[in-house]
Amino acid sequence: MVIATRLQDDRLDYLTAMHASLTRQAVPWEAVIAIDGADPARLPAPLAADPRVRTVVTPQPVGAACARNLALNTVRTEFCNWADDDDEFEDHAMATRLHILKETGVGWCAGYSQDLHPDGSTSLWTCPTPPGRHEAGDVWTYWKHPSDTIPIGPTTILARTDLVRAAPMGGLVQGEDYMALGVTNLAPGILLPIPVYRYRKHPGQMTKQATYDQLEAASREHAWNYGRSLRAALRSGEALAHG
Repeated sequence: MVIATRLQDDRLDYLTAMHASLTRQAVPWEAVIAIDGADPARLPAPLAADPRVRTVVTPQPVGAACARNLALNTVRTEFCNWADDDDEFEDHAMATRLHILKETGVGWCAGYSQDLHPDGSTSLWTCPTPPGRHEAGDVWTYWKHPSDTIPIGPTTILARTDLVRAAPMGGLVQGEDYMALGVTNLAPGILLPIPVYRYRKHPGQMTKQATYDQLEAASREHAWNYGRSLRAALRSGEALAHG
């Protein structure tokens, strides 16, 4: 598990809630908290006291993409999942996806997410990709245009760590987790028709910031081109290998 954070005041309780959701998982886990240019002494006490939580601290703010990639260097588990510091996992999220990964041998397993509203209610977000098994490269075909809904929620993907390292975050200032969809080009995987992640809605989230719309189109276009190009390159390599 890799979580980037700047330990902002309005997110400390959310980060504590994210950690609490991890403690409810039924399988062993480790989390690497990428502290992006902030004082590590501000890490909430429950995380600081948990031996399953380690930190990587950057001496200056470098952005979520870079912070996550640096933290990825220290991941020791066979499988990895990105997460945001203001969201939560469903209680069954790790066990359900891990079971699928080990039973089938696919490279990744994902699910649906739920929007978590300020009043505690949730609403289901279903992605354009249909549930079931998908061969390497197939998921990207459900992202027809950069402005369209992304084909799978990136933070719902639990994948082999070697695949995550092969398709990291890139360097986008926002929308960097779209790059994580690259793992779906590298190996077959399975999308489960069940929610595994809760995406918190609140005034401080990135999508509420004044500059969000100014950067979103370019971020989406870059990630979309990356995935399309990666898929094409892999397909070309396979054709040459069998030619």
